Amino acid sequence: MKEVNKTIELNSTKEEKDLGVLITRDLKFHLQSVQSVKKAQSVLGMVKRHFNVIDKDDFTALYKTYIRPHLEYCIQAWSPHATHTT
Repeated sequence: MKEVNKTIELNSTKEEKDLGVLITRDLKFHLQSVQSVKKAQSVLGMVKRHFNVIDKDDFTALYKTYIRPHLEYCIQAWSPHATHTT
C-alpha cells in the first residue's frame, strides 16, 4: 500500500472556550475575566431587584453563594499570581 501525504488545514479562531474558560489567540484571559464580571454583575442585579431591604448578614450569605463563585471561577488560569501555594 502506498501512503499519500495529505495536508489538513486547521481552522483559525480568535477565541476558544474550553471547560468554561475563554482563551484568545494570544493566550490572554482578559475576555474570561470580563465575562466573569458581567455574569457576577448580572446576578448582583437580580439580588438587588428581588430584595428591597437586606441586612449585612443576608447580603453576605447571598454574595458568597451566588456572586463570588462567578468571580473566582478559574482564577488560577487567568490570574496565576493571585493564587497562593502553601
